[in-house]
This record gives sequence, C-alpha cells and structure tokens, in this order.
Amino acid sequence: MNKFYLKSMGCKSNQFEGQIVAEKMVEAGYSQTQKLEDADFYILNSCSVTHKSDNEAFYLLRHAHSVGLKTILTGCIAQIERDKLLKEDYIDYVFGNEDKFKLAEYLNKEQNYAVKDLMGVNEKVEFCPVSLNDTTKTRISLKIQDGCDNRCSYCIIPFGRGKSRSANPEFIINEINRYAQNGYKEVVLTGIHIGLWGNDLKIAGACSSLLDLLKLIEDKTNIHRYRLGSLNPHEITKELLDFLQGSEKFCPHFHLSLQSACNNTLKRMNRHYTVEYYLEQIEDITSRFKNPFLGSDIIAGFVGETEEDFYTTVENLKKSKLSKIHVFPYSIRTGTAAEKMEGHLPDEEKEKRANILKKISIDKHKKFLANNIGTVQEILIEKHLDKHTGLYKGVTRNYINVLLKEGKFNSLKNVIITQDLIIS
Repeated sequence: MNKFYLKSMGCKSNQFEGQIVAEKMVEAGYSQTQKLEDADFYILNSCSVTHKSDNEAFYLLRHAHSVGLKTILTGCIAQIERDKLLKEDYIDYVFGNEDKFKLAEYLNKEQNYAVKDLMGVNEKVEFCPVSLNDTTKTRISLKIQDGCDNRCSYCIIPFGRGKSRSANPEFIINEINRYAQNGYKEVVLTGIHIGLWGNDLKIAGACSSLLDLLKLIEDKTNIHRYRLGSLNPHEITKELLDFLQGSEKFCPHFHLSLQSACNNTLKRMNRHYTVEYYLEQIEDITSRFKNPFLGSDIIAGFVGETEEDFYTTVENLKKSKLSKIHVFPYSIRTGTAAEKMEGHLPDEEKEKRANILKKISIDKHKKFLANNIGTVQEILIEKHLDKHTGLYKGVTRNYINVLLKEGKFNSLKNVIITQDLIIS
C-alpha cells in the first residue's frame, strides 16, 4: 500500500503545490505512478473556483473509489468543506491546503483528517515556505504569497486560502538562485494574489512591496528571466511599470484580473477600479513594451448583468489591446455575497454570453500572433522534441509557443518569428 496517483486541478499555485506533495510523498518512501490502475492511493489536489470544478472533483473521487483506491482529498474543496466531506463514503482522507505538505506523515499515523484554520481566527497564520527540487524542466514556478484579503462578491477562494501572507524575501531570493544554479532559465512568480505581497511584512525600511521584491530579484539573483502571475489593475502602478520597462529579467507578459468590462458589473462584483482606468493602463503598457502579452480573466453572465451591461463588456473588450481572454460563465459559490443577490441568469444564457466572449478572445490572439510575425524573439527551448512534429518546442518572453527545427534543450536562442513556427 505505498503507490499513489496524484492529480492537481486549478491555478498555477495549486499545480506547484501538487508537485511539492508528490516530492514529499516520494521522499517518505511512497512511489508515484502515472497509471491509476497501479495505485493504492488516489490524491486529488482540488480547486473550488467554480461549481463545475467541484463536480469534476467529486466525479474523479467516486471513480477512484469505485476501482478500489483509497481516496485523499486536499486543496480548496477540502479547506472549505472541511469535516463534512468525511461523511461521504467515497472520501477516505481530508487534508487542508497547508496540511497537504504533511500528507505522508498523516498517512503513516493513520490520521484521516487535518485542516488548519487559515483565516487566523484562533491563531496567527504565516506563510508556509515550500521548496521544489524537480530539475527536469526549464521553467519553474515559485510560490511567493498565499491567501487573499479582498472580498469580491463572487469569490470563495479567501475561504479556501485564508488571509494574505507573504514569503520572506530572503527565502525567495535563495530559492531563485538555487533554481538558477540547478540550470533553470526562467521562474514564474505565483500566488493567490501576488499584488498583496509584502503587505504583512511592513517594517520601516524593509522590503515590503512587490516592487521592492522585483528590485531585489533584478539585483540579487542569477536567473535569466521571470514572469509574474495575475495582478489586479490598480496594482500595476506607474512606478512598477517604470521599473519593469528597464528590467533585463522581466518577461513582458501581463495577466490582468479584470473580471468584467462594464462598470455596473464591476461595482456589483466589489472590484475597486473602472473600465476606463484599466483601458488606459493597457494603452500605457503597450506603449512601453514591444508586443507585450496581455491576458485577462472575464466572467460572463454575472448576477444582474443585463444585455446592455453585457454588450458594454463586448464593445470594451473589442477595442482593448488584450492579447487573450480567459472566459468562464459565472458560477454560484455558496457563502459568497453574490449568492444572495437578485438577478441570477439561466445557465444557457451564461454559456451563450461566454461563447461570444471566447470568439473575441480567439480573434484577439490571432491578431497578437500576427503582430509578432517578422520580429526577433528570445526563445527558451523547453522540450527536446515535440512528439507530434519531431521539432523542438520553446516559448518567447512574450508568451508565444513556437517549434524550431534546430536547437538544444534548456538553451536560449534569438529567432525571427514566422507563421510556420507558431503554435496557436
């Protein structure tokens, strides 16, 4: 009973944590298998951002249980639903978001439940630093922050992740230099809300803002390049852009957590900025950087979104210079403010609106790729050979996936982008 199969759902932070869980399990003497039928334990590192992800998680657990595996649920669903989940006969173990890192220890003690209070009600919660040792890839994530202090009306994640807490800057610098020493060329700074990094570390004269941290990374690390996770519009300040514009390490890849392109909807979402503000911000970014990648999240069919509100979003997104839009229909999350609001739309209408926005995203991404044809881009070659084409696979600083006829794994190469190189 020592083989496990692990699946991680959701965001980059959760994916990163899943890798940590797997490494710690192997260090403790367990064996990871890539085939479900070979496993004794099924570990699901879950996501609860939508109702759909909850349903998928419970389906996967039922299936694993039905083929005779012991099922272990961790991640955001485990954190939010807690001990209620043990009442389900297809869930054998429940461990919270920080307790997942002690999973092997709990299994060895035959303990089937551990969920720490991450809201800080009974005790102060601090950042849990975890290190990844995998050296098989060329890009690696580093979790620099966890939790969120915002209370957007639609979002359940603060209840799954707790209050915002930051990794110590010394830990971050040491980890990045360790990665660089192990051959990594790029690090992706991830977290649940990285724009809040440092708010809980406020000490006079100390490194206590994301900008402070990036200056340290620029000066004190040997990594060749880094990317940022998602940021709220008001967190991308002029001072931050001034610094990034002159950075040698920063990849011009922005992901703006916008959620809507209509002020009425943003107000109901409890988002503290306007469409006009971030459209100007996008213009500023595109004027500073050559062909930056500008991604975004948009929720379609939020509570009370009228047809007029929706088509305001459509027109504003069309005229924006976004490169790609991650669209998903609004999902009711029990316990959020939006759950109790009036004006919930039928699922068919939400899906219809989401499909319209997805078409806009496709058109924008095609235009973004076309604008890069003929430009010289630095490529990080990530795979020896792509199994479908036999070519080398790599990624540009501005987040374009390409195929190359010649190259070397984990090397950097300047290439003129042509249509036949791009993986759309």
